[in-house]
Amino acid sequence: MKFREVLDNIKIYEAGKPIELVVREFGINPQDVVKLASNENPKGVSPKVSEAIANSASKAFLYPDDSMFELKDGLANKFDIESSNIIIGAGSDQILEFISRVLLEANDKVLMSAVTFAMYEVYARQMGAEIIRTNSYQHIVDEFVDGYKAHKPKIIYICTPNNPTGDATTKDDVLKIINSVDKDTLVVVDGAYMEYASAKDKKYQITPNDIIDYENVIYLGTFSKAYGLGGMRVGYGIANDNIIKALHKMRPPFNITTLSLLAGIEALKDEEFVTDAIALHQQEIKRYEEFAKDNGFNYIDSYTNFITYIFDDNMSSTDISNKLLQKGIIIRDLASYNMNAIRVTVGTQNQNSRLFEEFKEIL
Repeated sequence: MKFREVLDNIKIYEAGKPIELVVREFGINPQDVVKLASNENPKGVSPKVSEAIANSASKAFLYPDDSMFELKDGLANKFDIESSNIIIGAGSDQILEFISRVLLEANDKVLMSAVTFAMYEVYARQMGAEIIRTNSYQHIVDEFVDGYKAHKPKIIYICTPNNPTGDATTKDDVLKIINSVDKDTLVVVDGAYMEYASAKDKKYQITPNDIIDYENVIYLGTFSKAYGLGGMRVGYGIANDNIIKALHKMRPPFNITTLSLLAGIEALKDEEFVTDAIALHQQEIKRYEEFAKDNGFNYIDSYTNFITYIFDDNMSSTDISNKLLQKGIIIRDLASYNMNAIRVTVGTQNQNSRLFEEFKEIL
């Protein structure tokens, strides 16, 4: 069987290793495995969400409300926008897929930073598009403007805060990039970790209201990080009516589950949970910064719920990742991004202490 030629240039996205795999491979007790690889919320999920799901589990046989009215209404109230400006996806990843499908054709170009979320490239290549990258992992205005002028891409991706590096781009710089392109280029502002950036420094805060009046900009958000719903897969896109209507033509019916929809609705009602989760993160990430300083390697100043450690030639990110894995600690090796670096989700106090202890032994 012959598959499409574009598949030859697509790498399979490898998600963080699950706890179950480490248990099978190394015979480690599941209770002794610490997973700090997938940027999940270490506080878990809001008790209000857990209670709502438990009370509604018997409704799992029913299809969800495909209008998703209550969830959209909650988001509209949160961001002071109209429900018609919102599309819901199975994670914001699904909306990224919709974006590629409504815009890209063979040989179109897509612009992104040197190191950023891998699925931007995967979805673009599925459509036969060409990937253009800037020289830096940071979103430097001049590099994006020069890339736009040279290649006239159909889509520009701005991931802020950026995954997997953790740095962020100020709102002023994001708007400079947006204002430098014409309306035929869609600018995607991916704010999956925006709650963390907003809490750290308001100059990095971007809200849907900042971009809703642009004809060619979409804001993406998710419930997977600060809200702790990674396993429920609920994301959203916010843009003007024309963009949202086009994306809805790609959306299959019932694209999130009945319980996922309920989880998103209830999560929005418990902002205190999000505030507490971010407060824990802000406290614990200081320990990661100190650990790097004490042990002589660099880190990227993080505006997310993870931190990226960068090593010199005397240390190997792959070697460190494998040794930690054998001790039951799962982190993310960034060698596949051509970085001698690791990405570590900031966990609970006990999880972080365990990582530091095992990491110190390896060093």
